[in-house]
Amino acid sequence: MLRVTVELWPGGRESGRRVLATANIGRAKSGVLADYKVELYEDVQGRVSSATMYAYPRLASGIWDLVARALTIALVGNEVLPPRPRQLDVPIHDPDGVAYVRLGDIPEPARALFEKRIATSTRPVIEEDSQPIQCAYASDWLNFLSGTR
Repeated sequence: MLRVTVELWPGGRESGRRVLATANIGRAKSGVLADYKVELYEDVQGRVSSATMYAYPRLASGIWDLVARALTIALVGNEVLPPRPRQLDVPIHDPDGVAYVRLGDIPEPARALFEKRIATSTRPVIEEDSQPIQCAYASDWLNFLSGTR
């Protein structure tokens, strides 16, 4: 079995590293054309996806080709990468000088990651919002997007 690990090294320092995601790629059927079972896991979401790559020509290419194709099949169901994701477009509200975002407007997986980062932060209670306690300061959101939070 192959295990691909994605780690974050804050500031390039190994001492602060943490695992963000792993992929397990295991041979399910041997032979010249082998089948591989692929399982993807993320720190916040747990098991994200699994798939099987059928009839891969073993030893016809390098290990990175196998890894790239296995990851792509687990993510989109075939060996063709989808278009690059668009930049997140979450509206910022500013009714009374308190700029905020609604957590429900943030798509996954960004929402789960953001909520984890602000778990111990102060958050605004926006009385006029339909979900007053499901908001976060816009500055926290923008810092999160820029990688400084």
